[in-house]
Amino acid sequence: MFMLKRSQLTRVFVLSLLLPMALGSCAGKKEAAAPASLSVLVYITGVTAGSPPYEMLAAGAEDFALAHDNVRVKIYEAGFNQAEWEEQLTSLVAGGEYDLVLGSNPSLPEICARVGEKFPGQKFIITDAEYAGNPQISTWLYNQYEQSFYLGYLAGLITTGAMEHANGDRRIGFIAAQEYPLLNKHIIPGFLEGARLVDPAISLDFRVIGNWYDANKAAELAASMIDAGADVFGSIAGGAAQGLIRAAGEKGAYVVFHNTNEYASAPGVIVGCGSMEQKKLVEEILAEALEGKIQYGLSRTVGVREGYLDFIAGDPGYYEYIPADIQERLKILMDDIRAGRIAYPVPPL
Repeated sequence: MFMLKRSQLTRVFVLSLLLPMALGSCAGKKEAAAPASLSVLVYITGVTAGSPPYEMLAAGAEDFALAHDNVRVKIYEAGFNQAEWEEQLTSLVAGGEYDLVLGSNPSLPEICARVGEKFPGQKFIITDAEYAGNPQISTWLYNQYEQSFYLGYLAGLITTGAMEHANGDRRIGFIAAQEYPLLNKHIIPGFLEGARLVDPAISLDFRVIGNWYDANKAAELAASMIDAGADVFGSIAGGAAQGLIRAAGEKGAYVVFHNTNEYASAPGVIVGCGSMEQKKLVEEILAEALEGKIQYGLSRTVGVREGYLDFIAGDPGYYEYIPADIQERLKILMDDIRAGRIAYPVPPL
């Protein structure tokens, strides 16, 4: 019969106690190292095609999902009828399928707040919006006053300069799809303020289409504004902006564009473009969400100094059509903004 000595028995007893603890410790480390999963509903308030912010929103989420096996993304286009958005979103989140809803629209936080009351566990992340104090919602606001300011400054340099279609009237134009607080309180005032930094006598002709898709109406508005003396335009109009660009090309006027590089779509007509790093911001937000680092209830403002807005100067659509003296004056302004030498408060929404 095989027998163990007392010392051997003691070692066996100790090992029998330690082994489950060691195995449990290894198992715990393995579970802690396993990354969490993330299910994201990208809620497009409109349609993706033709809207650079929505295209970047969707691309950022999809690229992030492609790089992470444990992230699932669904893109949902809600269409242009804002009256339907709340009911649609309620239906989409009712099943608890999504860890978070990701959107980009200044009017979306209020809708999400109402939907969130019905589903207290649902989280919402919204860019291009400002909303604080709700523990289910986190927002990032692009400083569109700032972007409109330097685009308006370029418009002011053009309308007071010697370019072919500058008519001497010192009158600029802006066409919007619809009115909303961010447009009325940040974008339009910033555009006019930037232009008047060049010449306080510059006036603004502001018109509203009524929707985000009627390019023909946008063209009609632009044509009448050009006839009334406007020679440089800004626009926040989604797909309808194609009508403005067409009219400007036909009648002789210039367009500066928010958020994305559109020089190649109308060389010599689109002569200035701002940039919005929506895709970059979305990927960074989703990385924080995956790691559980999002702080809900807060709103953050990002702009040029933070690296999420800028002006696109290194494109032939800009430097081949804009005179060197105007380029130099805009460069000085942009350098001052980047360095913080131009300080102004962001108007409240």
